Amino acid sequence: MDRTRFFVRVSAIYALIGSFMGSHMAGGGGYQLSAVHAHILVVGWLSLFAFAIFYKVFSIPKTSKLASFHVWSSFIGVFGLTTGMWLYNTQPIEGIETLNIIFFIVGGTIMLIAFVCFAIMAFVHGKFISEE
Repeated sequence: MDRTRFFVRVSAIYALIGSFMGSHMAGGGGYQLSAVHAHILVVGWLSLFAFAIFYKVFSIPKTSKLASFHVWSSFIGVFGLTTGMWLYNTQPIEGIETLNIIFFIVGGTIMLIAFVCFAIMAFVHGKFISEE
């Protein structure tokens, strides 16, 4: 799997969703979902794009299980966090409020684990991170 291409493509989708959401909120004058919009852009677009640049710039081994875990936990975490936030804030289906909160919390926790994994990877694969 090309980690850089994967992250760039997924981040582009989040950029489109976040931008569309922002345009829709501005046009409609309703800012109730601004936190969701912000998280889609910051965690979905910006973080995933930054991870893509990280994998492009530094030669992290393709066989690294830590890197693979990071890629998938980031992808699942961003999806879970942003979808959970949207479900929590919009309550599109009545009667499943607890499920919405669980989705939100689990997604956020997985994203937190992905960031911890990224920090660990910066030290474990530190020899590949240099200006040379």
